[in-house]
Amino acid sequence: MLQSQLRMFAQERDWEQFHSLKNLVLALVGEVGEVAELLQWIDDSKISAFLDGGGRERLGEEISDVLFYLLRVADVAGVDMDMAAMLKFKKNAENYPVDTAKGSSKKYSDLAGSK
Repeated sequence: MLQSQLRMFAQERDWEQFHSLKNLVLALVGEVGEVAELLQWIDDSKISAFLDGGGRERLGEEISDVLFYLLRVADVAGVDMDMAAMLKFKKNAENYPVDTAKGSSKKYSDLAGSK
């Protein structure tokens, strides 16, 4: 539903002419950079204070921009996000079984008993 709303939003403004796959990916990267910029120089011990002091709203806006561009990328590329996410979730569950991955930050290829 959100994906179709974004498509309509772009169509109503005649923005599809600018929404090539490359342009959308570059815009997505820029928005991810804006998320990172919000937290970049804040000490880990001060992030909660940042969020409570108005940062949560700013972070939410930037995360929303990331989500919007990600959904537009998928839409323009013809990727069914529900299907792609479910397949990736299944693959991650196979690569990171609870008994070997729990409490570990290792990549699946470095886990004991990995494929």
